[in-house]
Amino acid sequence: MGKELPRFEELFLPHLDAAYNLARWIVEKDQDAQDVVQEAYARAFKSFAGFRGVNPRAWLLTIVRNTAYNWIQKHLREDNLIPFDEKIHAVPASEPSSESSYEKRREQLQEALSRLPPDFREVLVLYEFEGWSYKELASALNVPMGTVMSRLSRARRRLHEAILEVRDLETEDEL
Repeated sequence: MGKELPRFEELFLPHLDAAYNLARWIVEKDQDAQDVVQEAYARAFKSFAGFRGVNPRAWLLTIVRNTAYNWIQKHLREDNLIPFDEKIHAVPASEPSSESSYEKRREQLQEALSRLPPDFREVLVLYEFEGWSYKELASALNVPMGTVMSRLSRARRRLHEAILEVRDLETEDEL
């Protein structure tokens, strides 16, 4: 462990923000994302001897992704979920008059992204926010490159629809 820890930290700590961002988009809650990242880093360190030094960021984020989905399976059993009912669960939007249009659009994007299924969210986050290539995505997701392109296209279309829905809901609330 003596020589491994400094090398591990050198390779993987620079990617901590990317790991958290990916986990946050998959599991959606801050504390859960922190737990996922902590577990993923522990798994990565445990498997560090098997790392061949090709792309530390992709290797780590693949572990984060797998850890997040395992976390979801472990913690979010279907029978424990309460169906979302907008009339009951929706939080009224009280928009301060000084809020900028940029902030409003950012919130709309976040809300729209949260409405997407996790597989669409992750491909968008990894490609658009983290800058992964189709090849890196295909490798990490263990799917053909054509599937990545197709999933990304569908995810973008669904995101566009979700943004329109969010805007429509906000317009209705203002009336």
